[in-house]
Amino acid sequence: MPMNFSISRNHLCLVVLVLMPCLVSLSACDAHPAASAAESAAPPSATVAAPASGTAAPLPVATQSAQLDPKSFTTSGPLVAEQQADLAAQRSGRIVEVAGQIGDHVKKGQLLATLDDRMLRSTVEVERARIASAQAQVNQWEAEESSAKSDLRRADAMRADKIISEENWETAKYKVDETAAEVTRYKSEQAADEAQLNTANLELEQSRIVAPFSGVVGRSSVRPAQEVKAGDVLFWITAERPLRVLFTVPESVMASFPKGAPLDITTADFPGLHQPGRILRVSPVVDPASGSVQVIGAVDHPSPLLKPGMTMQVRLAR
Repeated sequence: MPMNFSISRNHLCLVVLVLMPCLVSLSACDAHPAASAAESAAPPSATVAAPASGTAAPLPVATQSAQLDPKSFTTSGPLVAEQQADLAAQRSGRIVEVAGQIGDHVKKGQLLATLDDRMLRSTVEVERARIASAQAQVNQWEAEESSAKSDLRRADAMRADKIISEENWETAKYKVDETAAEVTRYKSEQAADEAQLNTANLELEQSRIVAPFSGVVGRSSVRPAQEVKAGDVLFWITAERPLRVLFTVPESVMASFPKGAPLDITTADFPGLHQPGRILRVSPVVDPASGSVQVIGAVDHPSPLLKPGMTMQVRLAR
């Protein structure tokens, strides 16, 4: 019996060794169909090839942005006048007169406000008097200089003939030098007084705030008796014509917006209004932050309904 038990155990081991490769083979055969089924069930768009080392995987086609249609592209921007200006006080002072109000139509050079200029007018008069006095002194000393030069010429002749002494000749020479110095001094004083007068006249001119061009007063921040400082903005003036519309277009459609292209300009304020226009200027550079270019459009024969500052919708005219 011991012999029979030992043989049976050996036979069992041999059977196990023979069956193990078959079991492994059957397990592998069963795994392949499952993997194939999983691969066939995956959608094609979700399958992305593994990128090479150091490169980014391409985006799926479904995530790429659609191209804009230039014909249907619409953007918006403000309506502006070609001439607009903030009028600031050019010197400090007190407002004594306000002649321009919001909404007033003004002409170029028309007075809008006046600063107190009484001290400046007094300064102007004083400087004019000083200039007149210096000019009189110049004239007087120039006459003295002319006389002294005549005396010196006679003294030169008498000195050559040994009629006068050297001391008398030197006196005549000194007189010429003295009068010439006085002429130079009073001419310098006159020039200084004229410079002071020019400064006072300039400040006097700056006391008058005038319209730099014809237009309309859009804003006003000034009142009588108000104390202002140099640089304080007092008025905002805008011309009413010509009108421009400012807008941007994406880089992807900028080729469809060349200079001269016709525009259809509308506004939500007047839904029935279709204002014709044209592209006047296109920026030669693309803004890297927004990926767009700045465009300026001219408004052809603008409607009286349009005012600077309105928001306009812009598209290519069909």
